[in-house]
Amino acid sequence: MVQLVAMALYSLLLMAVLVLGAPYWIVRMVFSGKSGGRYRAGLAERLGMVPAQLRAAARGRQVVWVHAVSVGEVLAATRLVAELETALGEGWVIVVSTTTATGQALARERFATASAEAGAGAAHRVFYYPLDLAWAVRAYLRALRPKLLVLMESELWPRMLVECGSAGVPVTVVNARVSDRSYARGMRLRRVWGHALRRVTLFLAQSEEDARRLVAMGARPDAVRAIGNLKYDVRAPKASRVAERIREAAAGRPIVVAGSTVGGQSLTQPNEDEIILCAWQELPQRDMGLLLVLAPRHPQRFSFVGSIIGTFSADASKLESLKGPSGFEIEYDVILLDTIGDLAAVYELADVAFVGGSLLPRGGHNPLEPAQFGVPVVMGPSYENFRDIVAKMVAVDGIRIVQDAEGLKSAFLDLLSNPEAARALGERGRRVFEAQSGATRRTVEALVGLVKRDETGAGRNSAGEAAR
Repeated sequence: MVQLVAMALYSLLLMAVLVLGAPYWIVRMVFSGKSGGRYRAGLAERLGMVPAQLRAAARGRQVVWVHAVSVGEVLAATRLVAELETALGEGWVIVVSTTTATGQALARERFATASAEAGAGAAHRVFYYPLDLAWAVRAYLRALRPKLLVLMESELWPRMLVECGSAGVPVTVVNARVSDRSYARGMRLRRVWGHALRRVTLFLAQSEEDARRLVAMGARPDAVRAIGNLKYDVRAPKASRVAERIREAAAGRPIVVAGSTVGGQSLTQPNEDEIILCAWQELPQRDMGLLLVLAPRHPQRFSFVGSIIGTFSADASKLESLKGPSGFEIEYDVILLDTIGDLAAVYELADVAFVGGSLLPRGGHNPLEPAQFGVPVVMGPSYENFRDIVAKMVAVDGIRIVQDAEGLKSAFLDLLSNPEAARALGERGRRVFEAQSGATRRTVEALVGLVKRDETGAGRNSAGEAAR
């Protein structure tokens, strides 16, 4: 009874937020021009209108629903989806939902090849995650009748968990992690948050520390396993035309790639791109013949970052048109990577890589993306989101941690001036990447085991027990 009242209050609160916020979103949709498309994208799907092509892709097949919020989660899910499809075999289809428009675009690219039997491309099995309202959630559960819902990392919505419990659908959180901020908040709200965590059938945590935190926050101890980080299993990306054009524009010059850079959280706080450019301008760029590639984390920052780069720069998306019959006529100092899904391929070109979200207190991004290629990696002091990975790299001197713009300049200069030492550092980082692989295989085994138990009724019972 208490839980019924709690869910009713939750639904009323969510509806109130949506109603009160509707005028703002309508104005943004109408007056934001082309950029307003991201506010309109997938609106009908979010409200519970299941696409006809998605229904067709699922019809007559057993479904696993994978939810990846945005770009980072889609990247982590790519190999998992491919290996899970192989393990499940014929008669199964994996459908993929995202929350953000950028995640949707990348998912449509990454999951473009569906089974020949399904005859479905990316547009058929990739869709927007519904709002956490009863009718929207139920519409997808009725249409897809999933045997399993797989949530990437930490995306838990109360209504979805309740409805899955009622429908007997096991819920698994894979690559689960608990940041310092989430842990502090979760412990303060443990009595409330614990109910949601106990509805999850299985957590597959990135590390023992993440597993410990989940249990401390209220998850059932027998529902938590530490099996490793899927991002250790990131593999070299497919060929990228954008990366190839950047390589041609460099014409043999050393390349520094600053990836996943972020903006300040206030108008008075500098953004990472400005910090990097300040450090860059103090390097002997011309003497060393350097090329900097700046890759902002969020697409909405592309135009701003482009405006502060200055002369002798180019947008990566325009390099194709800027190339003449005999190559590039201008020797660019800086290239703005204003495309989605090409960063990993561009990291492979780097002589030195900086991984962003780390000079500002934002928790950092994945240092393994460049490390897999043996590229020496530099990060700032904020790497809480990847603490376990960074600790392993620091332990073998496989990454350089800096504190500010001055430290960044010194690291760039040292690594670019000492290529042998840079290669050795990059090789140590690559060994960490290779030594920690295998989480994808372990995750697939756990998911297949859960599905097989569900077919005999055990998995369905465990989902019901979690709901209770």
